Amino acid sequence: MDNQDNSIQIQELEKTTRILRKKRERCETERRHLESQIATKEFLLKKIICELEESQTDLQRRSQELENTLNTLHTMQAQMIQSEKMSALGQMVAGIAHEINNPVSFIYGNLSHISQYTHDLLRLVELYHCYYPNPPAEIQIERKTIDLEFLEKDAIMVLNSMNIGTERIRDIVLSLRNFSRLDESEFKAVDVHEGIDNTLMILQHRFKATDKSPEIQIIRDYGNLSNVECYAGQLNQVFMNILVNALDALEEFNTKRTSQEIELNPSRITIHTSIVDLQWVKIAIADNGSGIPESIQKQIFNPFFTTKSVGKGTGMGMAISYQIITEKHGGKLDFFSTSGKGTEFVVQIPIQQQVLEVI
Repeated sequence: MDNQDNSIQIQELEKTTRILRKKRERCETERRHLESQIATKEFLLKKIICELEESQTDLQRRSQELENTLNTLHTMQAQMIQSEKMSALGQMVAGIAHEINNPVSFIYGNLSHISQYTHDLLRLVELYHCYYPNPPAEIQIERKTIDLEFLEKDAIMVLNSMNIGTERIRDIVLSLRNFSRLDESEFKAVDVHEGIDNTLMILQHRFKATDKSPEIQIIRDYGNLSNVECYAGQLNQVFMNILVNALDALEEFNTKRTSQEIELNPSRITIHTSIVDLQWVKIAIADNGSGIPESIQKQIFNPFFTTKSVGKGTGMGMAISYQIITEKHGGKLDFFSTSGKGTEFVVQIPIQQQVLEVI
């Protein structure tokens, strides 16, 4: 009886075991199926995340491209406006110079004749003095009225002053015409020193002492340069932008200094030119102002960046200068600034157009 009971129990246990085994197999199958589904879902999720990241990266890239394109368009627009302004200014300057040159040339050409006529008349008057020492009373009265002795001396001085003045006007007119360089749209070998001197001539009014500002000294340290192939008018524009910035910096610096400090360390701009490796010309323009703050030095050549108040600067001067030197001339434009000691801008361009490697 016991054996029969044990046999039944064993059968039931085996049956239960088979059932449990089948359940375990089903569970195992379901587990594997679930794991497969989870793995598939994880793969799909990772793929979606990866695609989202790529999409985000692509969107960021496109957004950056659009922003760069917009900045480029703004820069090009500003440069076109600035170039148009410079072109219009150059045409106006050349036109004014031409119109001034005609009457000045007429005056200058006739001054020598007037001078000769005056000397002849004065010599004739002197002969009358010699041969008629005692003229009638009416002539003596008129002689005293016009102060003939003073008139004889001053007439020559006036003519000399007029001659110097007309020569000065002719020099200014020539500088204006050379600065605009409207007839030189292509590369041409020119004297860089002449371009610098023409620019200084135009800015001369800002170097002189006034009631509000002291004199600014100009030191020319010119090397022995050969003619340089360049866009002369555009290069003069670069000189103008750098010199105007230096003048603005010195004037602002002087407002913060006492007259004694200015007397001990006068404001000055030094222009040094030299040849580098027989292939490059170097023009360094330095001032002894307060220098450029380190916090903004990286932005100096950025379009629209300016430290000047509204209405005094567009922020395009140095950006356009950088483009003219680097893109138009295959050169290099750098600056070095020390707080409290000043700033130096260095222009390097190849002497010949075909030399493109930047040193």
